[in-house]
Amino acid sequence: MARRAAYRKRRQNKFGMFLAYTVVVMLLIVVAFSSVGLMAKKEAYRQKEIALEQQIAQEEKRAQEIEEFEKYTHTKKYIEEVARDRLGLVYEGEILFKDEN
Repeated sequence: MARRAAYRKRRQNKFGMFLAYTVVVMLLIVVAFSSVGLMAKKEAYRQKEIALEQQIAQEEKRAQEIEEFEKYTHTKKYIEEVARDRLGLVYEGEILFKDEN
């Protein structure tokens, strides 16, 4: 009887170890598939980050151009251009030639 009990106990231990190994392998498989999905998301986020950085650079350049234009609008040269083009004003003694179109 002792022999049967020892055999049965060994068999139960082997079955328990088999179940433990099976669970560990299944967890490894799940983690592997999850990591593949996470890597894909990481790459997508990296591409999005690059696109946003480019957009930020473009907007900073645009802001700089606007700032330069604002400085230009406060100059005497700009005021003269607007007065000539939009208002048709000229200096005293100048002759203005206009197209007939």
